[in-house]
Amino acid sequence: MTHQNVLVTGGTGFVAGHVILQLLQKGYTVCTTLRSLGRQNEIIDMLRNGGLPEPFSIRFVEADLTGDDNWDDAAAGCTFAMHIASPIFLRLPRRADDMIRPAVDGTLRVLKAARKAGVKRVVMTSNYGAVGYSKKKVRGLINEKSWTDPKQRGLSAYNRSKVLAELAAWNYIRSEGEPMELSVINPMAVFGPSLGPGLSSGYELLKNIMTGQMKAIPKLALGIVDVRDLADLHIRAMTNPAARGERFLALCGGAMTLPQVAILLRNEMPEASRNVSQKVLPNTAIRLASLFNAEARAIAPMLGVDRNASNEKARFVLGWQPRSNEEAILAAAESLVKFGHVASE
Repeated sequence: MTHQNVLVTGGTGFVAGHVILQLLQKGYTVCTTLRSLGRQNEIIDMLRNGGLPEPFSIRFVEADLTGDDNWDDAAAGCTFAMHIASPIFLRLPRRADDMIRPAVDGTLRVLKAARKAGVKRVVMTSNYGAVGYSKKKVRGLINEKSWTDPKQRGLSAYNRSKVLAELAAWNYIRSEGEPMELSVINPMAVFGPSLGPGLSSGYELLKNIMTGQMKAIPKLALGIVDVRDLADLHIRAMTNPAARGERFLALCGGAMTLPQVAILLRNEMPEASRNVSQKVLPNTAIRLASLFNAEARAIAPMLGVDRNASNEKARFVLGWQPRSNEEAILAAAESLVKFGHVASE
């Protein structure tokens, strides 16, 4: 067992909660940041839901990616850091830069505090939007050498913020961050079991399908990763010497369309999925609706994105063995029922 300290940013988040749980299970001590210390009981409850025996070796620090306060305190004494937090927006800002600047500046705040504290390696959570959202077609499978062009037209402010934040991180390490090391994880859509009642964006999508709020299912393809495997991959990237200076795509393997998700739910969880629509919505209808409908506008940029991507690097370099798409989806659906978001009779 180890007693090394690990900083985890954004402790109340879906992914961060699972990373904290697995770190504590492995004997690490965790310091996690929250935008408000009033939310620390949410993390305690998540750890209890995860079956972790008390007392928990965890410290809480109030720190916000948009401000400088307390980051040095959060990183102090830590051997490793997991930068998982992203700036939170209750409403999409009018200007893209209002989303991009906090993501980039927040990443640099974490990296600078980590370097000052003598952190050995930072593992940063980026996303597939930084890898595979370019318009130009890629021959063969998309892999970690692929980059999304942040200047291309039609790229969402969120995905632009992720690619620019990741680029800023790599540039910082090269220019002034050494000898601190950086590894980056680029997950696709994250599903799997929830440790609490809060809903991530993936859960909202699944909830809308299961409750019938989505009257017709878009032909949207998803690359999927189970949150338990994603947390495991973060820790492998933290501890494996071969992960230094590398990025890793996180996906189960093979894309799954939303109509396929709907069929899976109806077949495997019929009582909770009785309201799932059997209608399929053509892409042309979504693009037309995006002109006046906010939900369609959010989905439209994801249509036609090439999700033919490889997880070979994570498997080969880090020995990662992810669960299947189906297991990740069903575990998420079961959590929606467990926490009362979807009725099952």
